[in-house]
Amino acid sequence: MKNIVAFLGLLCLSFIAKGQAEIKSKKLIWSDEFDREGLPDSTKWTFETKGNAYGWGNNEKQFYTPAEAGNAVVKGGFLQIVAKKEPSAEHPYTSARLSTSNKFSFTYGRVEVRAKLPEGRGTWPAIWMLGQDIGHTKWPDCGEIDIMEHVGYDPGVLHGTVHTKAYNHVLGTQKGKTTSIVQPFDTFHVYAIDWTPDKIDFLLDGAVYHTFENDHRTTAEWPFDAPEFLLLNVAVGGNWGGKMGIDDLVFPATMWVDYVRVYQGE
Repeated sequence: MKNIVAFLGLLCLSFIAKGQAEIKSKKLIWSDEFDREGLPDSTKWTFETKGNAYGWGNNEKQFYTPAEAGNAVVKGGFLQIVAKKEPSAEHPYTSARLSTSNKFSFTYGRVEVRAKLPEGRGTWPAIWMLGQDIGHTKWPDCGEIDIMEHVGYDPGVLHGTVHTKAYNHVLGTQKGKTTSIVQPFDTFHVYAIDWTPDKIDFLLDGAVYHTFENDHRTTAEWPFDAPEFLLLNVAVGGNWGGKMGIDDLVFPATMWVDYVRVYQGE
């Protein structure tokens, strides 16, 4: 048993070393290290609230709040996105959804986010991306890349997915895979993608677990040759996150983010 544990440890270290070597060959073009206390940097992040009226298209139960509500703060070197149970019958849950829309978007590169996830049934944290042209091109035609999704009722499973006009959950044709994850609530993990003109690799702690390849047909299958922006959020309930109900005892439920980094280059 000790030999197996040692082998797995060495394997993990080899993945990390390989990932670090790959990063050294790339240029950091944007980041947030969350080293300034207070509200998230308003030059980088926007609090999104416009989808509250319709449950963000997924029957989500949370009400995403503006900055002053305090559901997203930077403290001790970490961004904390906190989903809360509220006494209000109108808005029984609050949370925050941050995006870089119209502040930072990019085409191709590597995204790395070091984060620790909230725990509990009903939580639905996500680290993801949307096409910057979503204001002119409806979803999912704009292209969505889910770097990390996790649902609290299935704690040991991580999801990485893309949604396009041809491949999406409405049609049941979305392209994604899962991988096992150990202690996502107690341990920080690095969630990442490598995005090129030919493919998108999804990585957990430096190891690729899913690849979505460009079949070079049309933008219905591959809309990913245009700028995308970043999003961070903790949803509550919804068609997927609330499939097994919501445990009100888990709140407040927090996603801790150590950093968000975007690299480009060989």
